[in-house]
Amino acid sequence: MSEERRACSVCPHRCTLSEGQTGLCRARGMRSGEIVPLNYGVVSSIALDPIEKKPLACYHPGSVILSVGSFGCNLRCPFCQNWEISASDGREFVRDADCHLPPEKLAELADRLRGRGNLGVAFTYNEPLIGWEYVRDTALLLRERELRTVLVTNGCVNEEIAEQILPLTDALNIDLKCFRAETYEKLLGGELETVKRFIDMAAERCHVELTTLIVPGMNDSEEEIRALTEWIASLPNGEDIPLHLTRFFPRYKMTDRRATERQSILRLVSLARERLRRVYPGNM
Repeated sequence: MSEERRACSVCPHRCTLSEGQTGLCRARGMRSGEIVPLNYGVVSSIALDPIEKKPLACYHPGSVILSVGSFGCNLRCPFCQNWEISASDGREFVRDADCHLPPEKLAELADRLRGRGNLGVAFTYNEPLIGWEYVRDTALLLRERELRTVLVTNGCVNEEIAEQILPLTDALNIDLKCFRAETYEKLLGGELETVKRFIDMAAERCHVELTTLIVPGMNDSEEEIRALTEWIASLPNGEDIPLHLTRFFPRYKMTDRRATERQSILRLVSLARERLRRVYPGNM
């Protein structure tokens, strides 16, 4: 008799798993016959950050937000800035009782921080939507307290998950990592069309800002940035969607590549402003 296998529905990988196996993201697995989040309520990082650090330039500027991250990611970006948690299987966090923060406790903490100007909770640092159930459960509690939910995400998530999360989300910064399907597939392990669809869905319902990390030799051509900005501008009210073009610094598996030149960022920002009204240089 063959062992039962099930497919995870969260992202385009649709990992098919047997009992005890874990998906590509390292944060979802088959346990007791069901695909479940292994990082539910497990917090690897927490900080009260300026909203501009997400980055969100046009959403309650000058405020702060309680930022939390877990572990795991469904992409494999060789330039990841937070690879210590995104590429982790989470064992060190799961075993540490101090890293467990259920939705009720997180919402309570966010509420207590109102006096310091806290808007709510930002799910960030690793990919939050691979553990979308924790985001959903916390967002519902935050809404009861009139607090905001912010996502910093790679946007590589299936529509059925987006339909459940976006109505509970107030603002997002979505990584549009490049504008070539081949780069997404072969270098990053994702799908450009899935990300584009998520951006389109989110922009209809929430405050959305986009970030593109400019990596020399990967996505820094004028041709690619022109195509990227043309597509953003084609969305409803797309010309007003803020775009952050940020400098790459050698990290993770790209320590042999030079940092992006400042002048390159400024040149691409100027080009992007031909189609978009709000373009910001980052990591300068």
